[in-house]
Amino acid sequence: MSQADIGLIGLAVMGENLILNMESKGFTVACYNRTTSKVDAFLAGRAKGKNIIGCHSVEELVAALKKPRKVMLMVKAGQAVDDFIEQLLPHLEAGDIIIDGGNSNFNDTTRRTKYVESKGLLYIGTGVSGGEEGALRGPSIMPGGSPAAWPHVKPIFQKIAAHTKEGEPCCDWVGENGAGHFVKMVHNGIEYGDMQLICETYQLLKDGLGLSNEEMHKIFAQWNRGALDSYLIEITRDILAYKDEEGNAVVDLILDTAGQKGTGKWTVIAALDAGQPLTLIAEAVFARCLSAIKDERVAASKKLSGPREKFRGNKKAFVDDLKNALYASKICSYAQGFQLMRAAAKEYGWNLNYGGIALMWRGGCIIRSAFLGKIRDAFAKDPNIVNLLLDPFFRRAVATAQESWRRVVTTAVKLGIPTPAMSSALAYYDGYRTARLPANLLQAQRDYFGAHTYERVDRPRGEFFHTNWTGRGGDTSASTYVV
Repeated sequence: MSQADIGLIGLAVMGENLILNMESKGFTVACYNRTTSKVDAFLAGRAKGKNIIGCHSVEELVAALKKPRKVMLMVKAGQAVDDFIEQLLPHLEAGDIIIDGGNSNFNDTTRRTKYVESKGLLYIGTGVSGGEEGALRGPSIMPGGSPAAWPHVKPIFQKIAAHTKEGEPCCDWVGENGAGHFVKMVHNGIEYGDMQLICETYQLLKDGLGLSNEEMHKIFAQWNRGALDSYLIEITRDILAYKDEEGNAVVDLILDTAGQKGTGKWTVIAALDAGQPLTLIAEAVFARCLSAIKDERVAASKKLSGPREKFRGNKKAFVDDLKNALYASKICSYAQGFQLMRAAAKEYGWNLNYGGIALMWRGGCIIRSAFLGKIRDAFAKDPNIVNLLLDPFFRRAVATAQESWRRVVTTAVKLGIPTPAMSSALAYYDGYRTARLPANLLQAQRDYFGAHTYERVDRPRGEFFHTNWTGRGGDTSASTYVV
């Protein structure tokens, strides 16, 4: 008898925890894993005595499901998703739903949505954020794909998702085809930026001010009670206080080479394709790349010189400056991320609810913070605001933090401590507030060497001109286009 509300394929940590989450909320779940011994081990262990049905084949899984059947894939992004779709199709019928809950590229989700719909089925590509704890206790869920599938999965997804203090689920429909995975990708890019900003702050406190882990622990604990209140600040506080059995600070024992799974890189590529200045997240990705060439850095440190200046100012005042600089930089990062989503919505025809996205990120996910409530408020007041920096709250916040921000970046340069994300945020802010940038000279250069033409300040937009700069180039110009 078909009795399961949903089926899930993939019993790694996220898959197992999502199943246990669903079961704890009153749903019966059927599960399958390609290595079937994992199914047996799960049923004999964490799933013992629960409303979880173990299956040893795709056919058995499908047969256990109520109609319309809902099958969620929690497998490695890429070919594995396509392979399981092909395995499932012969056993499903019109109206059944395939859900990809992994970190798939949004372009793949767009392609798969079209393909699965062509077979008469429905498809959802959903971002799931919050790590293993979020999957178990309530993640942030960002679904997109076939709109007709949403009413069937909404009761499950909204019940298992994290909820705000006001009881709102951190899950809602994002948009068509790849919209859900695009929003999850941008979330991960912002996560890269937040983490890099915190790491730069940590290095300035540690190497710039010479503070101990215990002193930094207290600073982050204090910050977590104010405007910077967030999950990443909270775990940084905890990490700085953590010691192993021998009393050693574990953070000091960790090699300084950062890994990445690709979503940050995808975000930057998407920004380049859309022509959006996602400068802070790009620097965060490149900072991880730089960290990875550890041996080169160690060798270079013995040959390349930098300033020998030591910090001589008021440490307490500088800590306050750092807090303000971190906050202002964070505002710029989110402003850039939401600009990218707006550009993508226009390009792909998505009707994104930006305040709703901020709400989805309020709980469960890695970037969850009190700050996101202010973003939701900004879009509630003006759904068409083109940049968060123009919202009155954020405009005042950056104005208040600006002097601190500039002092921090200046001090970092004098001390020779790299702050690529914080510095790029300030450069973006200064560029965005500048009415006339030096791109007039850049266009002149392009026209000089390539006859690429230019527009004029004294003529209407859309008229293009070419100058024969050398007297040898003639009047022929290149066609005007933007890549």
